[in-house]
Amino acid sequence: MLKQRVITAVILLAILLPALFYSNTLPFNLLVLTMLAAGGWEWGRLNHLGRTGAITTAVLTLLLGLASWQLGWLGQSHSVLWLVAGGAWVLGSVGLIKVGVPGWARIPLSVRLCGGILALWAAGLAMMQARQLGVNFLLSVLMLVWVADVFAYFFGRTFGLKFTKVKLAPSISPGKSWEGAWGGALGVLLLAFFWLWADRFLQTTTPSFYSKLFQQGWWLLLVAALFMAAMSVVGDLVESLIKRSAEVKDSSQLLPGHGGVLDRIDALLPTLPLAMMLTSLVQ
Repeated sequence: MLKQRVITAVILLAILLPALFYSNTLPFNLLVLTMLAAGGWEWGRLNHLGRTGAITTAVLTLLLGLASWQLGWLGQSHSVLWLVAGGAWVLGSVGLIKVGVPGWARIPLSVRLCGGILALWAAGLAMMQARQLGVNFLLSVLMLVWVADVFAYFFGRTFGLKFTKVKLAPSISPGKSWEGAWGGALGVLLLAFFWLWADRFLQTTTPSFYSKLFQQGWWLLLVAALFMAAMSVVGDLVESLIKRSAEVKDSSQLLPGHGGVLDRIDALLPTLPLAMMLTSLVQ
């Protein structure tokens, strides 16, 4: 399993990095559209739509992303959209976690389908627009999620349940602990201040997510970093809740050793729109 995970990760990086750093955003945008289609297909399967329904969901998600690109939305300001998307994620995720796994099946299928497609579309649009702001900006957001995940894993393995006796969300994701969540938050704080220092030391031409926030004061950077770390955990929990309701371990097997696309981008679904929301508020 480890060998398979490593091979898949290497292949993904070999595809992602050239597209990310290429001067023309076309390859990267095409990669994002592919991700949206794959995520839409998995979303249809998680909602038991069958083969035709899953393909239809994939096509709808793809068309939304493609339309946004062709209509020139990538270069436009969408402050209201990001505020609505961010608010929907915060309020919606709180409600979902509160009702738990049994509550997901009680939500009408049409609402679940539309919510998933819109969440994928918003994350895809945010990712493509973040790339328009610069590689430095997009990488700083992506790294936030990856660092939070790595720190949470190691802190959870090392200190899990040593300071608290209650797990983070035992009915949704039994493996997660409060110590892991705190470790993830610490990792994000360290990353934020390191990236801020690197921006100044390297005199980067395009600001990172952290530099944009720091322009309004260190307090905003601190609060935003902790908020984003928390929402990355929320994204993971929401997907775990949905998979438990669907009685599956992974969203699919598209990525050998890693599960599905949704398994890899679950934490990015809320954090990308929220990063764009916070950025639009401080501009």
